[in-house]
Amino acid sequence: MARDSGEARGVVVRDPARPDPRDPAGPDRSEPGVRRHADRSRHRLALTFDAFAAHHHRLWLRYAHTQVGSRAAAESVVESACARLLAYWPHVLLQESVAQYAWAVLKEEIARRRDAHEGPALVDTAAFDAAARKLLQHGTPDQFTVLEHEMGLYGAIARLPERQYDVVVLRYVLRVADEVVAEYLGIEVPTVRSHVRHARRRLARELGRAR
Repeated sequence: MARDSGEARGVVVRDPARPDPRDPAGPDRSEPGVRRHADRSRHRLALTFDAFAAHHHRLWLRYAHTQVGSRAAAESVVESACARLLAYWPHVLLQESVAQYAWAVLKEEIARRRDAHEGPALVDTAAFDAAARKLLQHGTPDQFTVLEHEMGLYGAIARLPERQYDVVVLRYVLRVADEVVAEYLGIEVPTVRSHVRHARRRLARELGRAR
């Protein structure tokens, strides 16, 4: 799906493994003092990554679980994303929003997993069912029956535009605060709420009813 591309949201996830040939050569790392300084720097960077990953890990894992269908697969996806982030952590720290950049990396890893294993775009779970019902809380039981059995509740949500989809998953399934949703997606809080309104209207149109 296009929604899994970091570039689609203006976040370019680049592999910075190759240094810029225009950069001057670094210091001679053969000197003991230089090596000790480099070791301390790496240690400090590792600590900042560990703190960042610990803060976000649970939510990343819960989101990945809704996308790939099993706890084990979700853990594998998050581990891959963390490995990429740690490998280039100094580069990641230079980004305007580290949380948004990391989110883009996570979604790329989810897309790779789904491509390799032909997994579902959205996992049919009780949590998603409850969240969708809350999202469309003004709907009648008969209208939900139409959506669930004729169109597919999960397919309707999966067809939402990328940002509306992410907002719905984060806000209603994972119950994340609007401020955190805004941080992950690189948007403002009022924009989060606007996406919710547009998602409701779009799903309402698929039900054949107007707000």
